Amino acid sequence: MSDLNDPRVLFAAERTLLAWMRTGLTLMGFGFVIERFGLFLRVLVPNAPRMLVNETVSFWVGVVFIGLGSAVSFFAALQHQRILKTFRPVEIPRGYWLHLGIISNLIVALLGVAIIVHLFGGLR
Repeated sequence: MSDLNDPRVLFAAERTLLAWMRTGLTLMGFGFVIERFGLFLRVLVPNAPRMLVNETVSFWVGVVFIGLGSAVSFFAALQHQRILKTFRPVEIPRGYWLHLGIISNLIVALLGVAIIVHLFGGLR
């Protein structure tokens, strides 16, 4: 990737990974809020017409956002792994644990999938 032997290049790659992690978490949080919004409206306005308060639409839109957030976190981890392979050993600070960001992103992605599974479990 670079011949600078400068750890700032590695740290910039990690900042990019963490930015993608924040994006994934934001999408998942937004999806969860959307998923619960139909229920919120149903409680807030109990006599509203079904057409105005459609819990099914909010459920599916929310699940899509949560899935998108999980996918963003997963693919960001894969992309960062590819970037790490381009670094030479001299470009990595001694004793630096390279895979902490990747592990964190994969855990976030798995938690997003767990939220989706939980939401579908509540349909029964």
